[in-house]
Amino acid sequence: MAELQEQAIRQHCKALRMPTIGTQFSRLADAAIREGQSHLGYLEALLAAEMEERESRSIARLLHEAKLPRMKTLDGFEFDRSGVSAAQLRTLAEGDYVTKAEPILLVGEAGTGKTHLATGLCVAACRQRRRVRFTTATALINELAEAAHASQLSRALGRWERLDLICIDELGYVPLAETACELMFQVIADRAEKAAVIVTTNLPFSEWSQVIPNPRLCKALIDRLTDQAHIIPTGADSYRFRRTSAQRKAAKS
Repeated sequence: MAELQEQAIRQHCKALRMPTIGTQFSRLADAAIREGQSHLGYLEALLAAEMEERESRSIARLLHEAKLPRMKTLDGFEFDRSGVSAAQLRTLAEGDYVTKAEPILLVGEAGTGKTHLATGLCVAACRQRRRVRFTTATALINELAEAAHASQLSRALGRWERLDLICIDELGYVPLAETACELMFQVIADRAEKAAVIVTTNLPFSEWSQVIPNPRLCKALIDRLTDQAHIIPTGADSYRFRRTSAQRKAAKS
C-alpha cells in the first residue's frame, strides 16, 4: 500500500512540475518522524526544498545565459595584491548600482584584474536573479553588424536593452571604425539612466580618441558612461604578472 502511495505521489509531483518534492518527500518524511515534526512542519520542509532547488536552477540558468568567460567571483580575487578597494567592490556587488542604473568603469592596464572584477560583479547580479550578459567590445559590435546586415538591428538592440546588466569587456584594445562606434553607442545610449552597464578599458578617457575616431561620438560616449558612474582605477602593474612571479618564487624556495 505504501509503495503504491509513493508511486502516486511521484506521478502527481511530475504532473505538477515539482520534481524536488517528488524525490525528497520520503526522506523528509522520515526526518519529520524522527524529529517529531507536525504535518505543517513537514509541509513547510517540502515546499522549502522545492523553492530552494528552483532558485538554484534559476540562478544556474541566468549564469549560463550571461555567457561569462569564466566563473570567477569577488571572493576569489586577491585584493591584497591589487590597489582596488575590497570594501567598495563588495558594496557594489550588493546590486544597488543595478537598481539605480549606474555605470561601472574599470580602468587599468592589462593584467590588473579588470575582467575578473567585472565577472565577479556579473555573478553577484545573477545570484540576485538579474538578467546579465557579458561580451567583449569586439563581439558586441560584430553581433550588431551582423544583425544590421540581416535587417534585424532593431530586434538585436531590443534584446540588449531588456537586460538588467551588461558588461562590455576590453574597450580600447582594438581601434574601431566609425560605424562600429555608432553601433556600440546605440547600445549604451539606450541604457543611459535606465539600466546598468559595466565597461572595462585599458585606456584613460583622454586616450579614447585613439580607438574612437569621431571626436563628437567619442565625447558623447564618455559622457553617457561617466554620468553617475563608479569609476574604479585598477592600476598599471599587472596583477597576473605579480601573481605568477610570486608563485614561481614560492616554487623555487
